[in-house]
Amino acid sequence: MKQSEHFLENAENCAQLAERTNDKPAHNRYKRMEAAWRALAEGQDWLDGEVSPERDRRVQTVGQSFSPECSN
Repeated sequence: MKQSEHFLENAENCAQLAERTNDKPAHNRYKRMEAAWRALAEGQDWLDGEVSPERDRRVQTVGQSFSPECSN
């Protein structure tokens, strides 16, 4: 299994956790984590040379707006 697929599995787990919680701050946190895992998956595909030029531009945009710091 590719590393990006592991990242996508983590993103899906976060999405499921977000849907299961009734706590708004936890829901938001899981959704941010989901987005971060998806960005990592896209970035890994780019690093592995598996991204088209159009998708390459999206990865750069995501990378510029992504902050590794987590907040509640």
